[in-house]
Amino acid sequence: MDEIHIWVLSISLILLLHTTNSADEAEKQALLNFYQRLSNGTHPIDPDFGWNASSDPCSDRWNGITCNSGSFIKKVALEGLSFNGILDANSICTLNSLTVFSIQNNSIHGEIPTELANCKQLTHLYVNDNRFSGSLPPSLSRLNNLKRLFLSSNSFSGELPDFARISGLVTFLAQNNQFRGEIPAFDFSNLQQFNVSFNNFSGPVPELNGRFNDTSLLGNPSLCGKPLPKACPPSSPPMKQRSKSRSVERILMYLGYILLALVFFSFIVYRIIRRKKKRESKSNNSKTKKEVVTESKTKASSEYSGYKTGGSRSEFSIPSSTGSGVVSSALVILSKSKMRDLTFEELLKAPAELLGRGRYGSLYKVTFEDETTLAVKRIKDWTISSGDFRRRMEKVDKVRHPNVLPAMAFYCSKQEKLVVYEYQQNGSLFNFLHGTQSEKNFDWGSRLSVAASLGEGLAFMHKELYEDGISHGNLKSSNILINNSIEPCISEYGLMVIDNKAISSVDHGNSYNAICPSPGGPSLFKDDVYNFGVILLELLTGKLVQTNGFDLATWVHSVVREEWTVEVFDKALIAEGANEERMVNLLQVALKCIDPSPEARPSSQQVANMISIIKEDDDRSIVSET
Repeated sequence: MDEIHIWVLSISLILLLHTTNSADEAEKQALLNFYQRLSNGTHPIDPDFGWNASSDPCSDRWNGITCNSGSFIKKVALEGLSFNGILDANSICTLNSLTVFSIQNNSIHGEIPTELANCKQLTHLYVNDNRFSGSLPPSLSRLNNLKRLFLSSNSFSGELPDFARISGLVTFLAQNNQFRGEIPAFDFSNLQQFNVSFNNFSGPVPELNGRFNDTSLLGNPSLCGKPLPKACPPSSPPMKQRSKSRSVERILMYLGYILLALVFFSFIVYRIIRRKKKRESKSNNSKTKKEVVTESKTKASSEYSGYKTGGSRSEFSIPSSTGSGVVSSALVILSKSKMRDLTFEELLKAPAELLGRGRYGSLYKVTFEDETTLAVKRIKDWTISSGDFRRRMEKVDKVRHPNVLPAMAFYCSKQEKLVVYEYQQNGSLFNFLHGTQSEKNFDWGSRLSVAASLGEGLAFMHKELYEDGISHGNLKSSNILINNSIEPCISEYGLMVIDNKAISSVDHGNSYNAICPSPGGPSLFKDDVYNFGVILLELLTGKLVQTNGFDLATWVHSVVREEWTVEVFDKALIAEGANEERMVNLLQVALKCIDPSPEARPSSQQVANMISIIKEDDDRSIVSET
């Protein structure tokens, strides 16, 4: 009886192995068919290329084929091999586990087949730099798992399919084609790369959410709307709406005539009453005039010296004045600034919104009539002379780095010190991590890029301003602003207020001060390194620096000391599958920065170099995966 069971089991295994081998053979034959049509019947000269019936795609490692541990083909990449045939989608989509498909930089012609939509597991599709033509099939919008789509530098025409349906799309490159029609309303809050330049698109540009500038849209003469300089013409209403609007116009016209008659009648009555009053109150007329003049002067003086309290204006005012009571207009426009000519009086009169207030000053958003928006930092109680302040601002202005926000202008008097910046509408790093922007996708790659960019910017500023002794003095995530290119910028560099124990400034939501034993010297730069280390901890943990007695640096030290290092990292990073080794490496950099001994901390240049190595390693891994 046991022998019968063993015999039955053996037969089952043989059948199972035969079925498995048949499936493998089917995929291999499909690959060979795909290859023959792609190469137009030619074969590679190099015998090591593989792709023949006598070998296996996975175990024999065919060129361009990547398999997972279960011998399932997950990637086909035949790039820059001068293929000049056509794309056989029926064959390539036989591979049920295919996630990455790349045939870029060849000479493949013809149209993209409708059947390519059957590759349902595709996450990366690269067909750029070929000779494809014709319209894209609408079925491509059913590739729901697609994250990166490269179509650029072909001869595609027609309208784009509704790729906006693909919610997870992060890269869409379709430049240098002949596409026409309107641009689909992509989810631009998720897109990291987008380019449709040099096509024949027309109509209004969809709302880009400030993520991309005009370089992504150039070469489309019929496109209009921001960020392009060409405004869209007003759309003409339908006939029914036009007839309705004409009726409304007639009614308004008749109402206008009636109102004019009433105004004329009221004016006559007013003149009669005024003439009568004038006769009766000649004796009191001079007194009344004097009171009106006094009231007018008081009102004008009040509006000139500060902002009116009300919904449209904040309590932001600058009471700087000379001995004669005339407001000073010594607003210094920095030489390298592209800001328009601006006077101190214009700054006073423009509506201002309070963004943040701290012990040593406040930050305001100031909006002008031409829709120019500036950020104004107001510092108080800083005992620095006007001459020293001016020299300091001019020295900082001479040092420019893409990741350091430059000042556009400044004002200095005995009572007030103001610094004017370009307003950054995307908010701060603090908001991306903890506040109003925290719901946005802020994955490991984005955080590592922020860390690398900030490290380079800080190291550059330290190197250029070391001899002048000008450090940042108040580096924290709320002082890291995100510009229109979604790049981090260090703001308020060199605007520090010194007391006996700490360097501080305006706080917009988090608070930490580096202990400063002296108001100058190398220790100031080491304090910047400490605070940069705390920012790295924020990026890694996603936690606030200080809240309800919790101190981030102390907590991280305690967790690492107990050898629970993985517990430190933000759960969102763990969930996305971020590389733990590289996160640990960045954590080690942060721990070096927050060493209690300033002498033991690395320099900002050493920190930047360490983060750069981690990022290069991360970039290489991304390239190898795709």
